[in-house]
Amino acid sequence: MSLKSSPQLTAFLMALVAIGAGALTNYFGDRLLGVRLELFWGVGTFSPIWIVDLFVVPFVAGLVVSGVYGLGGKVLCYFSPLIVRVVSYIQMNGTELPEGVTLLPIYFWVLVLIVAIEAAAFGGVAGEILIKRTYGRRPRHMLYKKSRSESSSNAES
Repeated sequence: MSLKSSPQLTAFLMALVAIGAGALTNYFGDRLLGVRLELFWGVGTFSPIWIVDLFVVPFVAGLVVSGVYGLGGKVLCYFSPLIVRVVSYIQMNGTELPEGVTLLPIYFWVLVLIVAIEAAAFGGVAGEILIKRTYGRRPRHMLYKKSRSESSSNAES
């Protein structure tokens, strides 16, 4: 079975590639900034870099997912921060933490997770609008066929 004979398989593989690209963007953005959203150091935790890691990095990951997948990327962009945040929390839960640092309780961590996912959703919608120049399921050239055909027939006469 080739990829050309199965459009569902092709779409599924593109979705996996897009989610993976978004997850890698989110992961390397976290590592580049050096922030661990799962750890609580006290009031000093909430620095501007922490805020950038919470809002901007998932937004960029949503842009990447939407750019790779195309139309429908706004639906897939939820998964990349979810994957990265869950893996990071499980990793931090299994390691020994430095003195004075605590792991966020699960109910506080879920709030951080929801905010990161919503930032990625904004990025996915923005990516679909900016990159594909349309919003919705259909490309722009498929919309308003009746008015376009009327205007082209009027131009010919």
